[in-house]
Amino acid sequence: MRRTASPLSLILLGVGVFLLVLAPMLAWYVEPRAKRTPVDVDQVTVFKGKGAYFDTEKVKTVPQANLTVTRQVRGDVADSTKEHAVWDVSTSVDPDKSLPAADPHDSLQWTMERWVTDRATNRPVHCCDEEPYFEGEAYLKFPFDVEKRSYRWWDNTLGATVPLKFSGMKKIQGYEGLRFTATVKATKTGTRQVPGRLVDAEADQVLAEEWYANHGIELVADQRTGRIIYAQIGPRKTLRKPGGDEDAVVLLDSKKIAFTEKTQKAQVALADDDSGRLKLVGETLPVGTAGLGLVLAAVGAFLVVRGRERPVPQQPESD
Repeated sequence: MRRTASPLSLILLGVGVFLLVLAPMLAWYVEPRAKRTPVDVDQVTVFKGKGAYFDTEKVKTVPQANLTVTRQVRGDVADSTKEHAVWDVSTSVDPDKSLPAADPHDSLQWTMERWVTDRATNRPVHCCDEEPYFEGEAYLKFPFDVEKRSYRWWDNTLGATVPLKFSGMKKIQGYEGLRFTATVKATKTGTRQVPGRLVDAEADQVLAEEWYANHGIELVADQRTGRIIYAQIGPRKTLRKPGGDEDAVVLLDSKKIAFTEKTQKAQVALADDDSGRLKLVGETLPVGTAGLGLVLAAVGAFLVVRGRERPVPQQPESD
């Protein structure tokens, strides 16, 4: 009698070996390539809070007003590449009197920006009509696999990076993320021509100094994707007369403008969905594939070794 391998045992062994090879490919090849900043984005985030703002019609600062910051991010798919993500960002600041703004130019403050980043590292890429020129490690999002350390955050109003300190974990709408905080000391950011009387200067027209500070920045990011699920800022923008050391006019001042509950829930849902898909490709599928492959390969190998007994043909006796 002799043993031969059945077709089933060979199939099981082959499939098992294939799955054992596929498992590390999913974790080490497919998942890293899935961690790419998306380019087909169209998202709106809304911040709300109370604060003071300068009313140009009344020519005075209005205290304790409702303030709304609306930011829309649209990906430029045509200009983006496999390596670079191009996002056009519109940000407006409005008191109640300018909402809803039919035209962003009617807002208290409106800016248009064009951000170009490396899709894998989130680092700035200086090309494709980028505006403004920016540096740092994070702005609209953090890199993938956020670490528990300080990050250099780009503050566009300041025109420089701000060191964000890791401040522990925090749950937003029941979803846990990494919390980062920072403040910005009063810093001169530019000049603006205004009537001298506005800043207590004697000349008819002067180049008043623009100063900016931030009472507090708080950002909570999803660890796997780097998506920001909560953001809070405390901007203060003022004017000083040339060479002055005191604020003469408050343009904008709020200790807390933060994501609305609706925006928080939307950001958490997106983070949970994106994180789940990355976990599936990077952890769940590799572990499951490796486990199943090991079982199938072991069963197939056992059946091959055991084989099926077949009689050995008898040789006819010769006369």
